Amino acid sequence: MAALTVKEGMTTQLAQHFRAELEAIHAELLALPPELADTAWREGGWTRKEIAGHLLDSATNNRQRFVRATTDGSLSGPDYAQEAWVAAHGYANQSWATLLHWWEVEHEILISVVDRIPEERLDTSCKVGGGAPVTLRFLIEDYLRHQRWHLKQLAAPARATQVSDNIIL
Repeated sequence: MAALTVKEGMTTQLAQHFRAELEAIHAELLALPPELADTAWREGGWTRKEIAGHLLDSATNNRQRFVRATTDGSLSGPDYAQEAWVAAHGYANQSWATLLHWWEVEHEILISVVDRIPEERLDTSCKVGGGAPVTLRFLIEDYLRHQRWHLKQLAAPARATQVSDNIIL
């Protein structure tokens, strides 16, 4: 991921941590075996392409949240209908390389946004859907936890599927 330049003193410790974590996640994404992209991470679950797409949707939704909370001084926004969004975007039909490129671009933008959030705005109250109010800091930290959670799914080993008593695919 290309390093973005920011004015001296503008980034918070949280922004620096956010950047470092996303750069590490990006490296781990690039190391994933592309031949697993069309494989569900578990029976009945999304394919790895769909998980990557879900991460793109999350970046988009959270960018809106981060910007609105910063500029408006509070946030009250909608939930994210993940199944509908993943289906609407057709991520399963994209190439793995395309999805990884989109992930990189979306996260360069998101890093740029977080780099510019003033320290005093990190305590901004944010309400997403029917959830309890949390701070903008919590949303940013939770975003990283969410990325890591799905990275575990993406990196999960392919499981053999038994189709009869004697044949394993």
